Amino acid sequence: MNRLKLIPCSKKQLEIVRTWSAGKNELTQWAGPNIRFPHTLNTFLTDLKIQELPSYGLINDKKELVAFGQYYQRLGHCHLGRLIVNPEYRRQGIASILVETLSVKAKQDLKLSPLSLFVYQNNTAALTLYKKLGFIETCYPEKMPLDDCLYLTKVDC
Repeated sequence: MNRLKLIPCSKKQLEIVRTWSAGKNELTQWAGPNIRFPHTLNTFLTDLKIQELPSYGLINDKKELVAFGQYYQRLGHCHLGRLIVNPEYRRQGIASILVETLSVKAKQDLKLSPLSLFVYQNNTAALTLYKKLGFIETCYPEKMPLDDCLYLTKVDC
């Protein structure tokens, strides 16, 4: 596998990310329910909150964008969100690399150690991956903001 590098996502790269979902249901699985569909590039960028949230991509040696994710502080955790792998590169271990490298970057920037994320209950591939990476299902301390989602956390020892 090519060496992967985490970089801030450009607007041009985000144009590519918006093509990775086949429809509204697939878009909702990784981006959440507040992304308009159909969308324009401008509504997509606005709904992703790219001006507010750190947005990163993984690129390979050929400078191809292979994955995307964001992070922010939520309830004292580095919260990972909107994680997606380019359909052409799925099932190659890239999602694990995305979560691990984005987690390192988030911890450095936010100066927090615990991690968290939401995952839809029916997204079994993502749920399996997150559990394999050490995330555990945790009770959300407030009213759950997303229907049919699980809240997962990971605390490094």
